Amino acid sequence: MKRFSHVTKKAHLISELKRMKSVLVAFSGGVDSAFLLAAAHEALGQNVLAVTAVSPIHPFRERAEATAFTKERGIPHLLIPSNEINLPEFVANNPDRCYHCKKALCKTLNEIARENGILHVVHGANVDDLDDFRPGLQAAVEEGVEAPLMDNHLNKTEIRQLAKAMGLPQWDRPSMACLASRLPYGSAVTGKKLKMIETAEAFLADKGLKTLRVRHHGEVARIEVGDSERELILNDPIRKDIIRKFRRIGFDHIALDLEEFASGKMNRRLNREEDQKNLLNKTNGRWNHDSGT
Repeated sequence: MKRFSHVTKKAHLISELKRMKSVLVAFSGGVDSAFLLAAAHEALGQNVLAVTAVSPIHPFRERAEATAFTKERGIPHLLIPSNEINLPEFVANNPDRCYHCKKALCKTLNEIARENGILHVVHGANVDDLDDFRPGLQAAVEEGVEAPLMDNHLNKTEIRQLAKAMGLPQWDRPSMACLASRLPYGSAVTGKKLKMIETAEAFLADKGLKTLRVRHHGEVARIEVGDSERELILNDPIRKDIIRKFRRIGFDHIALDLEEFASGKMNRRLNREEDQKNLLNKTNGRWNHDSGT
């Protein structure tokens, strides 16, 4: 199988976007959607509309950065309220939470595209997203939202390289995910919990931490940071500042994860349960075969 360089893949991406004539880009402000938006703007000029969802599940800081990005480049940008917090299926926070969120958002994006005479709706999913449990991808496919980065076989590392070459400020920023991803499955999504998480993460970011998550486990805040930032968070006076701030936020206990930050940690239980289910099926199959039933 012939392998293409990331530069060649970008050239193919630009050609594909040009053929689309006009696109609406679901723009979160992260590196993937920022690169896709910048590439679309390069290919189509003003025949591009960036749309960013405004919701308690998205930190204000990310929305501000997304707005600054489009303003600097003169890209038409629309902020829209997304109402996933009103969806019972989303609030219940079962493993299919992202499916229901993405489904509702994609429907809204398609409506906006039709109202503005835009031919295609695209989002920034890439091939690395296939390595984790991402039910939102299925919702996007069902709603006809396209993934040009995935179609052109671009992975996260290549996207970062291309974003850096284009001078995009997001090129080295850690991966983003909605604040609901900080809650264990089964823990209901509420505005109060989301605000606690957003405030806690913003505080850590202001302290100079870049790679981080604050997982909400009821009374316990579990902090994940990059391996290189572990010493910073443990040193006084930052450690004491964190304890005081997090207690004011509403956490009774503050824990530092001994393992460094990694995306998709909340899906590990799902993976274990799936492995156990597969093992049980295999065992039952052997039992039925050996017993003659």
